[in-house]
Amino acid sequence: MKKVLVHTCCAHCAAYTVEHWRQQGYEVGGFWYNPNIHPYTEHRSRLESMESLAREIDLPLIIAGGYDFIEYFRRVVGHEAERCRHCFDLRLAKTAEAAREHGYDAFTTTLLISPHQKHDIIRETGSKIAAEQGPEFLYADLRKRYSDSRHITKSMDLYRQQYCGCIYSEWERYKENEE
Repeated sequence: MKKVLVHTCCAHCAAYTVEHWRQQGYEVGGFWYNPNIHPYTEHRSRLESMESLAREIDLPLIIAGGYDFIEYFRRVVGHEAERCRHCFDLRLAKTAEAAREHGYDAFTTTLLISPHQKHDIIRETGSKIAAEQGPEFLYADLRKRYSDSRHITKSMDLYRQQYCGCIYSEWERYKENEE
């Protein structure tokens, strides 16, 4: 059976994504690496929620050590208009590296279920990294299943975030509320 390592951004996006890849015949593992999530307390809340989901759905979860927000800011500061591209590159490259190190055939990301993410950039970035690093990047447009993922996790009483994760998206969310 082929194995896929799924980069996980949060429990709610992971629930259906993991189910999807299992239905496709993959042995699925999860990978947590999100230095973009700010502040640290938000990062911890999302990680704890992801760990709870992993236990609930029997998902092996690899957690990258540390909180590498300095590397995230090095990449995006001064490039705010292209911040998502830099962020996807950082997180997907780390996922591909972990996939290779842990014997996975492919990698993908839970970001592909969110209607708020830029699929064209994720797909382009994942394909580029796959060509450079070896494991295949699996793309699936799961946006129509976003509410299914939320329904799966609703009864689990998991933490639900209110923004993408980065300080810029948090600022945009509250700025829109003020206007």
